[in-house]
Amino acid sequence: MKNVVKTDQAPEAIGPYSQGIQVGDMYFFSGQIPLVPSTGEMPEGIEAQAHQALKNVKGLLESQGLSFSNVVKTTVFLDNMDDFTTVNGIYAEYFVEPYPARSAVEVAKLPKGALIEVEVIAKK
Repeated sequence: MKNVVKTDQAPEAIGPYSQGIQVGDMYFFSGQIPLVPSTGEMPEGIEAQAHQALKNVKGLLESQGLSFSNVVKTTVFLDNMDDFTTVNGIYAEYFVEPYPARSAVEVAKLPKGALIEVEVIAKK
């Protein structure tokens, strides 16, 4: 059985998808772009956007009684791979060892013109 994750601590879904789905002790969260949940605004610049995207991930996790230490897999989508080093440094502020498995890819375009999107899978 699957349960829908819904919280105001992360942006609402902007399409026909859920913020997350729980199946047993596994949580599959939709990718988070850097929209501020309370305003729908997006900060400028990769540093501010990376922090906001990860704050949104944190909101999803905390809404389910989870933390970054529960994350087992992440995918980071970047508008520009030249931002990888900057994002990697910011990412390290949120995750601690043992780090989750991760993929990082450059994509042609992200929703709403975002520079980054972060998707995670967590286990309770």
